[in-house]
Amino acid sequence: MNIEIEVCIDNLESLHNALAGGANRIELCSSLALGGLTPSFGMMKQVARISTVPVYAMIRPRQGDFIFDNDDVMSMLDDIQAASDAGLDGVVLGVLTAQGEIDMAAMKALTSKAHQLKLGVTFHRAIDQLKDYQTALEQIIELGCERVLTSGLASNAELGKDILKEMVTLTQGRLDIMAGAGVTADNGHEILKHAKVQALHLSAKSTRPSLMTQASKAQMGHDDVDDYLIPVTSSQKIKELRATLDK
Repeated sequence: MNIEIEVCIDNLESLHNALAGGANRIELCSSLALGGLTPSFGMMKQVARISTVPVYAMIRPRQGDFIFDNDDVMSMLDDIQAASDAGLDGVVLGVLTAQGEIDMAAMKALTSKAHQLKLGVTFHRAIDQLKDYQTALEQIIELGCERVLTSGLASNAELGKDILKEMVTLTQGRLDIMAGAGVTADNGHEILKHAKVQALHLSAKSTRPSLMTQASKAQMGHDDVDDYLIPVTSSQKIKELRATLDK
């Protein structure tokens, strides 16, 4: 079955694991625990050197909502330039208004910049916060985006599979619908079979213990974060998803 598997990562170890697992495309972020933020220029450059599949950089200057002011948009324009300069293939972004609509003025500026630089564009899960996704899909197509990442407006793609199916029907091949949020080997095939989406998106997250042998009571961040447990992508989880899709 010719289905794309996109894997989101926020470190270089996970890049190697995602490639070993059979990822077709990489969404490169920092801070996946916050939903994914813009990666550093150094990270972009190194991933471009290593990756054997297309890499799209998340362009999101902060955590929280997707309402970005002029300073944010100027920063995002520079980050799009950085993604191009680093040798990446595309960017992932989305800007909304307080009324739950796409901020078309900001999005036109950002997508125009990306297209000038010959970068592909994915509209991310900001669509899941909109009041009218049917109108939004037409706007996303108008903006020249290649695909939209969505959970079908639900907390995860399995629960949103009916809306995902409707999105596929509405767009009629003009836009790839990529199902993301909670996609695993246990539900990926059912989501695909039901909704007929063109791609699946997952983090395949796991953890490994730190290599530190020197213990410390110092805490680098929040008290509930274990500094000696490293979040990484699991090659095995990607392989298991691929195996269920190939059956």
